[in-house]
Amino acid sequence: MNEALLRSLTPSVLGILVRRGADFAAAEDAVQDALVEAVRVWPADPPRDAKGWLVTVAWRRFLDATRADAARRRREDLVDEEPAPGPAPAVDDTLQLYFLCAHPSLTPSSAVALTLRAVGGLTTRQIAQAYLVPEATMAQRISRAKRTVSGVRFDQPGDVATVLRVLYLVFNEGYSGDVDLAAEAIRLTRQLATVIDHPEVAGLLALMLIHHARRASRTAPDGSLVPLAEQDRGRWDTESIAEGIGILQTALARDRLGEFQAQAAIAALHADAPTTEETDWVQIVEWYDELTRLTDNPVVRLNRAVAVGEADGPRAGLAALAALDDSLPRHAAVAAYLHERDGDLATAARLYAEAAHKAPNLAERDHLTRQAARLNTHR
Repeated sequence: MNEALLRSLTPSVLGILVRRGADFAAAEDAVQDALVEAVRVWPADPPRDAKGWLVTVAWRRFLDATRADAARRRREDLVDEEPAPGPAPAVDDTLQLYFLCAHPSLTPSSAVALTLRAVGGLTTRQIAQAYLVPEATMAQRISRAKRTVSGVRFDQPGDVATVLRVLYLVFNEGYSGDVDLAAEAIRLTRQLATVIDHPEVAGLLALMLIHHARRASRTAPDGSLVPLAEQDRGRWDTESIAEGIGILQTALARDRLGEFQAQAAIAALHADAPTTEETDWVQIVEWYDELTRLTDNPVVRLNRAVAVGEADGPRAGLAALAALDDSLPRHAAVAAYLHERDGDLATAARLYAEAAHKAPNLAERDHLTRQAARLNTHR
């Protein structure tokens, strides 16, 4: 069973059902039913047209559900409109669905969560980690969002800022998590940049390109993580970095700074340095100051503490870190790194072990465990 194929077809099939009159929640349920049926049937009897098969089955499931609903009589006239088996229109509905999920009836946080779950393919747990909230809280938020949009006609698409936030989170999950969605997020952001002239769209695209350019060097052949300072910069995609920096420079020249442009500027400074030692950490701290002013995000402040530690010494970094909540994700890992830089190996080893216990994925946990073991060996 080709799970990647099913995942890639889901947004388009969902879009077709919505355009044919299905409300979003019912359409999502119908598509999920069709995917389950595909997993059951396709290994023994694969269809010649996978997308057309999914559209047909999902539409039938939608019609079955509406007949069982209290509104059955109002929807029976849709039976004759059931799409015939065969090739479905080759239309990419994904970006349109991102805008539809960012509906004005939803708060921005709920719209992002709903889109990540329904269109991005992320699990509730992954979305909760991105938002730094418990999984149960996120599950309730998504359920409320589904109830809110159930029965709503999607003729008022949401705003660009919410769509950018979704694309950013999808890219981050694809870049560092368990689901490979980074390339898809770049593709959609490119599409968005061709139809919307906005510096933050350009800033996000630049950020994605620069980060993605380093992807090949982020893991060793055995799958272990390679920290930025130890990466083989010869493996970085210099064309993507140059493209990203060019897009960023054009956006910054418009003097409408936003958080994605600031993040891209930080990424560009890392990518532009020939070696870790030649990184312009002072300028990176200045960009983190701008980013903090724009977002007041605790994770930004955490990353700023690392940059301060590089620019002004580990004790300055630890002082910046002391002002932050130690329950923040990766707080222990940052503290461990700064304590190691300051020569306190015992504390660093303990904190690396603590950080490993809290790591959000296996690769990061293994990396932090090795860091703790390395220090314990040399003490």
